[in-house]
Parts: sequence; structure tokens; C-alpha cells
Amino acid sequence: MLIIACLALCCLAVAAGLAAGSRLARGPRSRGDEGPPEGGLTGRRADEATYATLHLAAMAAPALRAGLDRDSARKAVRHLRALLGTRAVAITSTEAALAWDGPCTDDVLTHARAALAAGRAQVFAGEPHGAVVVPLTVEGTVVGALAAIDDELSAALVRTVTEVAGWVSGQLELAELDASRRRALEAETRALRAQISPHFVYNALTTIASFVRTDPKRARELLLDFADFSRYALRRAHDFTTLADELTCVDHYLLLERARFGDRLRFSMQVAPEVLPVPVPFLCLQPLVENAIKHGMRAARGGEVRVVVRDAGPEAHITVEDDGAGMDPECARRMLDEDPAREGAGIGLANVDLRMRQIYGDSYGLVVETALGAGTKVRLRVPKTHAPRTHAAEV
Repeated sequence: MLIIACLALCCLAVAAGLAAGSRLARGPRSRGDEGPPEGGLTGRRADEATYATLHLAAMAAPALRAGLDRDSARKAVRHLRALLGTRAVAITSTEAALAWDGPCTDDVLTHARAALAAGRAQVFAGEPHGAVVVPLTVEGTVVGALAAIDDELSAALVRTVTEVAGWVSGQLELAELDASRRRALEAETRALRAQISPHFVYNALTTIASFVRTDPKRARELLLDFADFSRYALRRAHDFTTLADELTCVDHYLLLERARFGDRLRFSMQVAPEVLPVPVPFLCLQPLVENAIKHGMRAARGGEVRVVVRDAGPEAHITVEDDGAGMDPECARRMLDEDPAREGAGIGLANVDLRMRQIYGDSYGLVVETALGAGTKVRLRVPKTHAPRTHAAEV
């Protein structure tokens, strides 16, 4: 996506540079007819025009990356008008004029519909102003139009408006990719919750039921822990929560599993308090602990699970470790390569690994250290400075 954006900006800068060069060529010359010295006034003006083009594009880009609606169009249109240097600029959807800057003619929507029907740039001559209208597309689908209204229409203006409309379409495509990415992450989180529930709910309720007659007070406490865990894990989730909330969820989960396994399950948590407010992906730790219990519990002597969260400067470093039988490293690699949507795929390890890579980059995937007979350690790194798009919503 970055390469696409850079190429679009380069094309935009070239088009603006040509337009600027054309304006300079028509402008007054300095003394005599000799050209300016190399690197002189004309060169400086061309450089300034290129800089101004890129600056205006950068000002319009954030609004367009939100998608095409009235608010984004309103925020971007004045920068696009400054970029084109025309009397007025309008942005339309396929149904209505979304925003304009400058004195816009009443028939701009009529012109836009004609351009949308034709599927290509259209020039409309008129008195006293004409218009150049270019369709905006997202993945081959026409979603709107960019209209430039000016007193004087020229081939250079048509080319420039076409290039700018192509750049705007590129930003809108990036917005759609962002939206698709968010939808994919939300779908993966829903799949992870559905994956956890069958494994956990049955065992937890069976354990609580076993205490109802023998220890009603313990049963009540465990039922409250189950309710708190369920409220967190099954709530309407967005991308992020806090590390403190994630660790609370893990704590409830471990208490329920301890009731199930008794003294055979030993666990410890060591957490640096300064990292508790750090935003982390929703349900990124509990699947790691569940996996540690599944693979770390030996039938005879049980097992131990350790959760350590350290402050590592710009990052929070998290390890979940068990002293179980371990596994062949190749098996661990295949576990991370599993399809996250497949039932039983590593109890969510593949899902967590994929989400971490999608959110932070490939270098932030899970690191699994294991060997036969040596237990398993899963490492997770979370940048403190990552700005989450949304936070988890309360029920």
C-alpha cells in the first residue's frame, strides 16, 4: 500500500510540476530574452511548486483515508482546490454533491452524473465557467466524481484534474483496504471467542457443579469468576483493550482451571505495574495461557504455568511458560502456520500470531521456544506507542 501511495504522489507531483512549468512559461521573462541561469529563479519556483503539491496532498490524504462521505469530502475539498488552482472544486458521490469549495455551479451534479455514466473524464464548456469532471473509482467500481470549475479550460487542466482524481481514487482504495483489514481482525476475534468457548465453558460449568453440594461458598465464588470471565471474553469487542484488563481475564481463567485441576496446576504471575495501561489486542494472552495448560499438564505430577510481563523501554515483553512435555520445534512452527479459522488450531495461537503481525508488523509475531521434554515458552512483544484505532467497548 505504501508503494502505491508513493507512486501516486510522484505522478501527482510530476503533473503539478508540468502545470507549474506551463504557468511559468507563460509568465513574464526577466531582462531581455535570455533564459534564467541554471538553478536560477525558474528552477526554484519549480521546486517550490513541487513542494507545495506534496504538502497539499499530504493535507488532504488523512480525510480521504477515512473513506468517501460528506465529512471526509468537506475536509479534503479545500486542499484539492488549492492543489488544482481552479475557481472551484466539488466532490460528489454517485447520488449527491458531498462538498465543494469556491462558487460552485448548480449543474455540477448533472455534469458528474454524465461523467459517471461515461466512466471517464468529461469536459463541459459553458459561460462564464466550464468544468472538468473525472470519475472516482475504488477497486474498479465508480463511487463518485471530482469536478473542477474554472474560467479557462485547457488540455493541461484536463490532464492535471485526471491525475488528481487518480490520486484521490488511490486514497479511497487505501481506505477500503483499511476497512477490510479491520473487518478481518474483528472476524478473527469473533472466531477466537467461538473457539475458546466450547473448550472452556463445559469444563468450567462441570467443575462448578461439582462444588455445589460439597462446598457451596466455593461454587458461588467460581460462578462469579466464570461470569466475569464470560463478560470480558464474550463482550462486543473492538481491536484493543488494556494490559490490565487482559491480565484480569487471565486471572479469572486461571482460578477456574485451578479449581478443575486442584493442586496439580501451579501458576504464578509477575507483572511490572508501569505497563498495566499499555493497549494490547483483545484476547491476546488468554489463548497463550490455555495452550500452556493444555500442553503443560502432565497426568501424574501436573504442571506449572508462569506469566511474566516486563517493562522493556518502548515495549512491554510478555512470556507465558510451562514446564510440560514440550514439543518438536517443527510441530510448533506448523501450529503457528495453521489456519486460524480451523477448529482446534493451536487453541488460538495461530489467531494471536496472525493478529499481532497484522497490527504491528511481521517482526511482532509470536516466538515459541520449545523442545521435547523441555517445556514451552511463548514470547509476545507489544509496542507502547502504538495508537489503537478503537478501544474495547463495554457491554
